[in-house]
Order: sequence, then C-alpha cells, then structure tokens
Amino acid sequence: MNEIDILAIGDIVVDDFIRLKDAEAFCDIDQENCKLCVRFGDKVPFEFHKVVYAVGNSPNAAVGAARLGLKPARSATIGNYENGEACLKSLERDGVARDFVERDATLPTNYHYVLWYGPERTILVNHSAYERHMPVLGENRPKWIYLSSLGVNTENFHHEIAKWLGENSDTKLAFQPGTFQMKLGTEHLKDIYARSEIFFCNVEEAQRILGLENKAPEGDVGHKELMDKLAALGPKIVVMTDGIKGAYARSADGKYFFMPIYPHTPVERTGAGDAYASTIVSCLAMGKSLEEALLWAPINSMSVTQFVAAQEGLLSAEKIQEYLAKAPEDYKLKEI
Repeated sequence: MNEIDILAIGDIVVDDFIRLKDAEAFCDIDQENCKLCVRFGDKVPFEFHKVVYAVGNSPNAAVGAARLGLKPARSATIGNYENGEACLKSLERDGVARDFVERDATLPTNYHYVLWYGPERTILVNHSAYERHMPVLGENRPKWIYLSSLGVNTENFHHEIAKWLGENSDTKLAFQPGTFQMKLGTEHLKDIYARSEIFFCNVEEAQRILGLENKAPEGDVGHKELMDKLAALGPKIVVMTDGIKGAYARSADGKYFFMPIYPHTPVERTGAGDAYASTIVSCLAMGKSLEEALLWAPINSMSVTQFVAAQEGLLSAEKIQEYLAKAPEDYKLKEI
C-alpha cells in the first residue's frame, strides 16, 4: 500500500442475527431503560437467522469509508479458521485493505449473537483475548486512525497507539469507544482522549463515561454541558448522538450544533451509530467541514437502518448527495 486515508483499528466480529418473534420489551414510563424478555426455561421460537462477516465498529467504519470513495485499511486479529477466512474475503469484496490483519492460530474469530426484536437489537458479545500490537506501517502512515471497540487485555495496546500518534503527529485520531474502553475509564485511557481529534458517543454513553448516569441532560444546555465535559478530557471535536431525537456536536472552536435525523422508518438499527461516526470522519478526511459532515452523516445512518446488519445500507457519496437534494425543508443544521 502507498496511501491510506483511514486505518480502522478495532475487533472484527461475526454477527449472527436471530429474528425473535415470541418476546416482549418492557420500558420505563419514558420509554427508556428497556429490557428484552423471553420465557424462562422454555423453547422460544425464532423466525430466521442471518450470519454477517467482518463487522464491528471499526470494520463498519472502514467499509463506510470505502463506499464513500476513500482508501481504508484494517488493523485487527482474527482466528485462523473458517470464520476468519470469511471475514478476510468480506473485507476484500468491500474494498478494504487487509494488509494489517493478523491471524491467531489458537483462538476463534469473535462471534456475536444478535437478538433482533422489532427495530432494536440486543447483542451477546464475546471477544477473544488476542495479543495485539500497533502494526508496522512504514511509509504507509494514514491520514486518520479510527479507533473503536476492542476486547479485554488491550490497555497496553491503547498506550502503544497513543505513543505512535505522538511520534506521527500528522495522523489524526477518531475515537469511538466500545464497551470495554468505557469500562476501562478515562484515567486509564487519558492519553487516547488527549490525542483525539474527534470523539463519538451517544448521550447514555457520555453519562456513563463521565459518571453521570443519574443526571439526564436537560435541553440544549444540558447537552452542551455533557460535550464540554467530554472535550475537557482532550478531544478537539465532540459528536454526541441522541437516537431518534438527532445529534449534537461541539466544534474545535467551541461552536455547538444540533442536527435532526433524516426522516425514516427503521427496519433494524445495528450499525446506525457507526455509519454516523464514520461518515463524519470520512468527510473530514475528504477535506469537508464539520458542518457539511453533519449533513451527510444522518443520511448514511438512515440508510443503514433500512437493512439487516451494519454494512449493506452504507451509501456512496453520490447517493448521499441525491438524498440531500430531496431532503425535507426542516432537515437543517442548527447552531445552538
């Protein structure tokens, strides 16, 4: 490889979608804190299942970048068996360079079960404890590193990444933390936060990261305060999604924005957040402004929710521009 726009670092997984037909979802009065329930100790029927290869936050971001015309590459470890080979073939089909994907001869490729009920999903996750290291890139220094979900035993790997970024300051970091990275805490990953050009999470994740689970943000002011606290950890730009309500952003020069969703009825929401984040990073890598990126991101996110799994609905730049041309009148970025 001679040029990499985005090097996506994070675990590759196989998602096995199981479409439930005999289940219920119970939520509190605000339709939050929902729980998926099936009959305990019984045989529970399902409609069908669908296996999807080479997915996960970072693989989804890499595929999204490729669809938008960029040159992405993947850095990850997979198992040395059938599922691993299927993941490699999937990346190749989607135009993602796999030069920095390593194989582990003893551990299986990460395999997740996705319980799909209505438009939502609950994912049963299990990450193999691979040994991970920053790849030897040589002259192939990427414009961006997109860092997202990694499993346990990766704290030292994060410090390796931060050290490499310190020695290669021309490469910018986009950080979209996964579950383990949030559990690890901001103190353990302070060097990653400090190196982040842009940071992504949703409102609930922001509360969890900041230890504010019992304090929901109130209006624009509350969302601004959350983003200010996240920015104080180091990221220059903060983007915080809020489900069907839209998304908020804080620019590097301290401006605040709100962006509504692109109107749609979701089929299945896996990967909507990944599409949002990766579209923004891809736009920035193409030289677009944050404001223009925030107009593109909801369209790609909307398209992903029209399909099962995270990658089938990812759009080309031309398709996004088509949606922009026919966007409703109220689909506008608002400075708040």
